Amino acid sequence: MYDTRERALSWGQIIVLGAAAVPMVAFGGLGAVGTYSNITSVFHRSATALGVVAAGEGATLVLALVLVGLTMLGQSAPAAVRLGLWTLPAVASLTGAAIANTVTEAVVFAVTPLAMCVSAEGMGLLARRIVVYRTGVDVEAQRRNAAVVQRLAYHRARAANHPDQGAREDSERASWKLAKKVGTGDALLGARLVDVQRERMSDGADAALAGMFALPVTAPAPSVTAAPERPAVEASGEEGVTPPVTDEETQVTAEFETVPPQAVTPVTPPAKPPVTLAEIAGVAGVPTPQPGEPLDDVQLVVVLRHLRYTDDPPLSYRQAVAAFREAGFVGGEQRVRKAWGSLMSHEESEA
Repeated sequence: MYDTRERALSWGQIIVLGAAAVPMVAFGGLGAVGTYSNITSVFHRSATALGVVAAGEGATLVLALVLVGLTMLGQSAPAAVRLGLWTLPAVASLTGAAIANTVTEAVVFAVTPLAMCVSAEGMGLLARRIVVYRTGVDVEAQRRNAAVVQRLAYHRARAANHPDQGAREDSERASWKLAKKVGTGDALLGARLVDVQRERMSDGADAALAGMFALPVTAPAPSVTAAPERPAVEASGEEGVTPPVTDEETQVTAEFETVPPQAVTPVTPPAKPPVTLAEIAGVAGVPTPQPGEPLDDVQLVVVLRHLRYTDDPPLSYRQAVAAFREAGFVGGEQRVRKAWGSLMSHEESEA
């Protein structure tokens, strides 16, 4: 599972990142010095050159610092900031190319302001990656995915309910194009999808192994009830002499022999009642968990244990979580997964 806990940078990482940031700032400053020198050579006025540098490299530096600050605070940068990081250096490049006297000078004057643009983008990207590493949250990826999902929801509704046939067809095609962009660049989403597939593969492997190694079930032999013995005929007083059989005894014997044998019904032992949630909570020494109420860690384990063994074979994690939500119990995803891990560890230790 993708680790979303906040992580600290090591000293080695801090040194490397600092060493990477220093050239960015240095080359951005050199670009500003070069632009100042170029403008001064044409206008011969320092104030004019400083104004051009402030409008180009200076404004780009301000936007870069805003981008870095918002990124470090875990917030996405507005579209105006991201657009300005490219627009302002482009304006400075066009200004340098316009005031140049020769084609060679135009090329040099146009390329010089781009150093600040690259430096600003590099610092913003580096700050973003640091935040993603430490918090596990990519704000820019979430912003892009949120915008894509909003557009996708609009086009799906338009494709289903718009009165114009052409508009419905256009939205249908647009929906399929937007579907390709959902989740692009979101490492956390990708990790969770991998977890889902891993859970499904585990369930499939468990079912396959259970089918291969399950012992055959032998039905118990039905109990046979012995037929009643015929009453013995009392011997007469004389030894070895059998008393005569009367007509009444002959009739009784014939009726007994003609009675068909009764079907033997096997005796089924009474079913063992399932263990209730209250009984499990009592064994664990905690109050009985109730739907809609906050649960502590032990109560989460109690609920998951109860739900897991409500069916045969026991429920998997995904099935138990679905039953947990349907029953109305409250618990965050991280706490539920941690409680499930504790339950599995306890089962393995018992095994």
